[in-house]
Amino acid sequence: MTTTHEADEDARNADILIYVNGELKPRAEAVVSVYDSGFMLGDGMWEGMRLYDGVWAFFDAHMDRFFDSCKAVSLDVGMDRAGIAQALRMTAEANGMTTDVHCRLMLTRGVKVKPFQHPSLSRSGPTLVIIMEHSRPVERLQSRGIRLATVPQVRGLPMSQDAKYNSHSKLNCVIACLQAEQAGADEGLMLDPHGFVNTTNACNFFIVRKGAVWTSTGDYCMNGVTRQKVIDLCRADGIPVFERNYSLVDAYGADEAFLTGTFGAQTPVGEIDGKPIGTGERPVMARIQALYNEAIAQDVARSRAGAAGL
Repeated sequence: MTTTHEADEDARNADILIYVNGELKPRAEAVVSVYDSGFMLGDGMWEGMRLYDGVWAFFDAHMDRFFDSCKAVSLDVGMDRAGIAQALRMTAEANGMTTDVHCRLMLTRGVKVKPFQHPSLSRSGPTLVIIMEHSRPVERLQSRGIRLATVPQVRGLPMSQDAKYNSHSKLNCVIACLQAEQAGADEGLMLDPHGFVNTTNACNFFIVRKGAVWTSTGDYCMNGVTRQKVIDLCRADGIPVFERNYSLVDAYGADEAFLTGTFGAQTPVGEIDGKPIGTGERPVMARIQALYNEAIAQDVARSRAGAAGL
């Protein structure tokens, strides 16, 4: 059993410093209150980002999503983008981190005065936590691929809990993950409320048919930064790409399938519901990976030039 977030072991992660409300705490001492609204209710938002050569890739896109989500649920971030950037810089420098680093930035509504639901009971301001780990995706997934199982848990309608919220409330996805594990797969392939293929419990999902890239309409899935980057890169490079409804029949018969996410970038899918996908050759995904790596290099160069005032 493996996941798209499988990383090589790194002993340095035992001694990381974690940012908690402006202070850097050793891993064993980095704690929040049991009255925190994130622990108590899952009331918070988070972002996952990766550090490449001292630059947080696609930082503006991540901050757009983060601040938009917080605004939508009336969650006061307590600082602007520059403040978030400074907190990230402080944490990375304290840990001596420059590349092959994954960050989970988490913001909750803060500590409650009573253990109940109403947001007005959170009165001490938000809780901001930044966890950074030395983290490199394992190479073996690029050849074997992830095994998916279609699960009964679906991504719901926007008026129940919009999947575009990167919220701490992840029970929907956790249930899907458990269902996949019980079916002997690595991750769960989740359908939308109408039965069309949507996403996995952890990543956005793409297939390739006759040289064209397909993904869901985006109506019921996380608005992934990597997902959008792949769509944009395909369009710019002349790879046909479609955001559309499609069924499991289309997925089973695909020539290629892959997942996208900040951690693994593009991870191939080896099988769905026990059915092998394609022949194991993945030329379109390989082309997209090359384009994505070049986009990261360009983003790093632009960020460095901007920091140098060029």
